[in-house]
Amino acid sequence: VQLQASGGGLVQAGDSLRLSCTNSGRTYSSHVVNWFRQAPGREREFVAAIRRDGIRTYYQDSVKGRFTISSDNAKNTVYLQMNSLKPEDTAVYYCAIGLSPGEAKFWGKGTQVTVSS
Repeated sequence: VQLQASGGGLVQAGDSLRLSCTNSGRTYSSHVVNWFRQAPGREREFVAAIRRDGIRTYYQDSVKGRFTISSDNAKNTVYLQMNSLKPEDTAVYYCAIGLSPGEAKFWGKGTQVTVSS
């Protein structure tokens, strides 16, 4: 498993960003792809997850209705569409693979998302 996250940037409140997480290594049907984030001075927190079937998705309450996780298995890529961004969404976003939502065994490098007010 080799994960690469991309798509971060500096945006204004209310704007949108789409993050991508590509796995260039081996994939398994049992894998769950998670997005986590870590803001300065705060612990890393779970954001969203999607199972390999691309149907079952999970979200942290604070992002429900604003963020959408999706997958393209042909490209081994998972996306996190982030709409209506808020300054409190500012963080380094990481994708990770585990066997259940919120659980991670393999981590990719993060991508910085900064939302200005």
